[in-house]
Amino acid sequence: MANAFRKAANFLGLVDDEEFDQSTPVATQSESRFSRPLRPAAPVETESPTYLRSAPTRAVTPVAQPNVVVDHIVTLHPRMYSDVRGIGEHYRLGQPVIMNLSDMEESERKRMIDFASGLVFGHYGSIERVTSKVFLLTPPNVKVSNEDKTAAAQASFFNQS
Repeated sequence: MANAFRKAANFLGLVDDEEFDQSTPVATQSESRFSRPLRPAAPVETESPTYLRSAPTRAVTPVAQPNVVVDHIVTLHPRMYSDVRGIGEHYRLGQPVIMNLSDMEESERKRMIDFASGLVFGHYGSIERVTSKVFLLTPPNVKVSNEDKTAAAQASFFNQS
C-alpha cells in the first residue's frame, strides 16, 4: 500500500526519482515520508512570459483638459447599437452628450447604457438619468448642478408631487 502512494507521489512530482528508487522507506523525524530532502536549490533564471509580468502600479488622477470650451451639448437619438461610435467620439472630444434611447429595443438599450457607463468611467466623467430613457454623459470638466434642477422642479407649474 505504501508503495502505491509512493508511485502516485512520484507521478505527481511530489517526490524526487532518487527518493523513489531508495528501497529503505525510513523517514527521519526532521523530514516526513513524502517531503523532499533539504538541499540547497540552484538558482534557475527563467524569464516569465509578458502576459504574466505585472506592470508597476501607480495612482492615476484625472487630468482636466485645458482650453476646452463647452459651447454646446450634443443630442443623439441612436436607433441601434452600432450608433455607439458617434456617442464615444463626441464624448472623447470633451463634449457633453445627451442620449435619447427611446427608439431602441430593450436589449440594445441595456448594451448602450453599459457602453456609456464604461466610457464615462474610463474618462472620469459622470452619467445621469434625465428620464427613464434619456441619459446625460458629462466629461470631467463639466459640472451639473443638482440645486438648479430641484429648484426648477419645485417651481414647476406641472409638478404634482
